[in-house]
Amino acid sequence: MTVLRAICVYCGSSAGNHPRYADSAKRLGQLLARRDITLVFGGGRIGLMGIMADAALDAGGRVIGVIPSGLKTAEIAHADCTELVVTPSMHARKEKMFELSDGFMALPGGIGTLEEVIEVITWRQLRFHDKPIVIVDDGGYWQPLKALFDATVAAGFAHADLNSLCRFVATVEEAVTVLASSPAPLRPDAPAERL
Repeated sequence: MTVLRAICVYCGSSAGNHPRYADSAKRLGQLLARRDITLVFGGGRIGLMGIMADAALDAGGRVIGVIPSGLKTAEIAHADCTELVVTPSMHARKEKMFELSDGFMALPGGIGTLEEVIEVITWRQLRFHDKPIVIVDDGGYWQPLKALFDATVAAGFAHADLNSLCRFVATVEEAVTVLASSPAPLRPDAPAERL
């Protein structure tokens, strides 16, 4: 089974327009702290990112924020993180988040969240890593993405195993359980030159 020392969570820098999103982010932060799992995230103190990080910190958890220097002010970097890593670029940010994490989770978010989770799924498809990936389909938020995956397979642009690269689940609690019960990665660290 995967040893979950740290989970990278992709999520929105806004809170969205339904209170369920903030509630899930808060529950996830608390859950990770209780299970002694380090939260790795985008480093902002606003939106779902901030809600999740605050909940983890308030519960005594370890939180590592990773933010590019160009967004440090724009995303209002979370100064209270256990550790705040400032990178020179978005590419360096994503690589650092990858290196620090044993698995990945996506909560609802905008185009940046979508881009991040698609990229880590692509890396897994290309066998650059085999760390587990879970998408929290909170209230059906990610159903359009799931439908797009199915359409991509149906149109012949992806193999049927596309749907095995990540799991869609309904709650953050289920997501942590799925990540913890996933097979241990065969290659825990992808070579940097392949990313």
